[in-house]
Amino acid sequence: MSTTSPAFAQTIEGCRPANVTPVAIEAADLESTAPEYLRDLKHECTRNDLFPAGLTVEACFSEDCSLTTQEEADRIRGYVRAGAFLGVGTVTVVCDDIANPEKVRPALAACAERATREGLAFELDAPISLDE
Repeated sequence: MSTTSPAFAQTIEGCRPANVTPVAIEAADLESTAPEYLRDLKHECTRNDLFPAGLTVEACFSEDCSLTTQEEADRIRGYVRAGAFLGVGTVTVVCDDIANPEKVRPALAACAERATREGLAFELDAPISLDE
């Protein structure tokens, strides 16, 4: 059963496979999130028949501090913006340790909302979920 919205059904049905290799990019491998760098990276991927399909961000919320939580969320939002610029479909945030889920959950929910506004899927690989 298709889950395609009727508004996009005709466009989706008209899609054809492309001869490119989907790749996942690690945020740590990006030298910058500046538009000039991302533009050149996107061009280089296209030139090499690579399609940046996903961006993975390693996050750290091991301190129970509102300021560091906000700084980390801002950093993640920067990668969401970078992912949108590169044309990825999904931004995945990986986090092993979360000191205070009550502080982190709304910060990550805001990042997920930003991803949705940018047209990206947001996946969370962490000991918490955004639904709790």
